[in-house]
Parts: sequence; C-alpha cells; structure tokens
Amino acid sequence: MYGTSTGPLLKAARAAAVAAVLAVALGGCSRGDGAADSGRHKGARQSTPMAGAPFWVNPDTAAARQAGQWREDGREADAALLERIAGRPVAEWIGPDDPRGQAEDLTRAAAEAGRTPVLVLYNIPHRDCGQYSSGGAADADAYRTWLDQVASGIGDREALVVLEPDALTHLVDGCTPGRFAQERYALLGHAVDTLGDLPHTAVYLDAGNAGWVRDPARLVDPLRQAGIERADGFALNTSNFYTTEDNTAYGTRLSERLDGKHFVIDTSRNGRGPLQGGHDEAWCNPPGRGLGTPPTTDTGNDLVDAYLWIKRPGDSDGTCKGGPKAGDWWPEYALGLARRAAS
Repeated sequence: MYGTSTGPLLKAARAAAVAAVLAVALGGCSRGDGAADSGRHKGARQSTPMAGAPFWVNPDTAAARQAGQWREDGREADAALLERIAGRPVAEWIGPDDPRGQAEDLTRAAAEAGRTPVLVLYNIPHRDCGQYSSGGAADADAYRTWLDQVASGIGDREALVVLEPDALTHLVDGCTPGRFAQERYALLGHAVDTLGDLPHTAVYLDAGNAGWVRDPARLVDPLRQAGIERADGFALNTSNFYTTEDNTAYGTRLSERLDGKHFVIDTSRNGRGPLQGGHDEAWCNPPGRGLGTPPTTDTGNDLVDAYLWIKRPGDSDGTCKGGPKAGDWWPEYALGLARRAAS
C-alpha cells in the first residue's frame, strides 16, 4: 500500500519480478512471428521481429502502414529505410480513452508473441504545463480511475512501464506550479504501488535527461517523494536526443544518490546526439537527427537495464519547424531519422 515501507523480502521479490520481465524480454520468446490478430490488432499485417530484438514489435503502427503505402507507390528505397523503425520494438503510449482495453489488447498481443511490451503512461493532471503536449486527466480522482483501469488491463501479463514523462522534471524546473506538487507526488506514488503490485510489471519513473536538470542531486528528493524506492528504477532521455554516453554518466550519478537504483535510456532518436543551440531549438523536431541503438537489454552496464525506443520515431514533438501537433505521425521526419540511423 502507498506510504508503507518496503521490507527486504518484498524488495527481493520485486527484484526477482523485474529480472523475470527483463529475462523474457531479452530472449525468452516462445515464437517470433509477431502479434496474433486479436482486438485492436485484428487485420494487421504479421511482422517478424529482427533477430535479437528483445521487446514486442507491434505489427500495426504508423511506420508499418507508411512503409506498405510507399511500396505500393513505388518508393521501395524509402520503404526499406522505414523498416528500421517499423521492424523494431517501440513503446506504446496509453491514451485517455478506454485505458483498460488498450492495456489489455497490447499486453495480450505481446504475450501471444512471447515478448514483453513497453508501455508509457502519460496522463498526469496539468501535463506538460500547457505546452505542446498539454492535457492529461481532469483531476486526481480521474487520474486514479484511469490508472487503475490500465493496471486492470495489464493484469498478470508481462509489461515494462515508463511512468509519466516530464512530470517530475517540470516540478523541479518550475514549469509546473508548486501548488500541484503534493498532488503529483501522491498520484505518482499511487501509480508506482498499483503497477508494482502486478506480478509481472516493471515500473520506471521518468527522470528527465542529461541536459535538462543538470545537477542530478536536484531530482533525488522529488523521486523519493514519488516512490522511487518502490519502483524498479528510473527512465532517462524520453523523447530527447542526448547521447547514450551522456545519459549513462548522468544516470550513474543519480543512481549513486538513490541507493543504486537501475535505469533505462531512450535511444530512439539519439544516434546523432542533440542539436547544438538553445533548449527550445534543440528539443522540438530538431533537423539532422538519427535513430539510436535499437532496443535491447544487452547494455554492457549493470545499472542500465535496457535501451528502449520510448518516443515513437517519426511522431512529431509539436507544431514547431513545420511539424504537425505533438504525437502525430510525420513520415518525412521519420524517413530522415532512419536515413541517419547510427546503426
């Protein structure tokens, strides 16, 4: 329950649970033929994940559909490039509508493929403090209801969850007014506990990136208030472009202040690093970026549980530099990322 201490036996149990989730993600798939046609995936094309791809590849994504359309249009070379996105596991962002159904369909399809889905929960009240991705649940009660429905949809199936990108860092940098702080900590704590009670779900609290809150010590107290001790770790670089090396160094410094907590890194668009320049110029649809290291749990670092593609490559950051609204598919930007992929 929220607010209770976590004893050694429970900590050991949670450690075993996340180890099992990641072990399945790394290589314990029962078959590699993609998701079965069921629920929202009925009628989707079948997809065979690339050899060694650790997490679930959704066969029915904007990238997959775009590649198919470009093939029909005779753009074979562009379609082949786009398979660098379509053929790799990318996180699924759970929206406000029918959260239980979304979570159930995604985790069931992944389970039928013998793989682990990566889910992002992004519905905190006062989300993105009125910027490009503003919105979120109407109030605390609405958020708890939504979160409980997500948890019900996941049930006893495998999932790795990244919890509420930007929610804590926007408190630290002052973008989200301080009057919302205690409510936000309580809601994040509720989410950590609710998801952590599920038998096969690993939970990572978002903690910004290496270039945002430069001193990781400033995030320690917010993370503790949000329940990091009861989570499986924290997530870095969500939807951003900082290099894996920079985020690893930053995460290691933060981990040292959090009793050795592990972390995951979003490598979806960091293959060329960040665009040099001011923050506003560098984070929103920056030109010249490329795909980073494909998702894997083979990171070579005991503290880094996985490299993930948390941001869906090709989804716009917002209506900047000619992009569509935040979260909308932008095929030409996706093509540029694929063309400049690090590997």
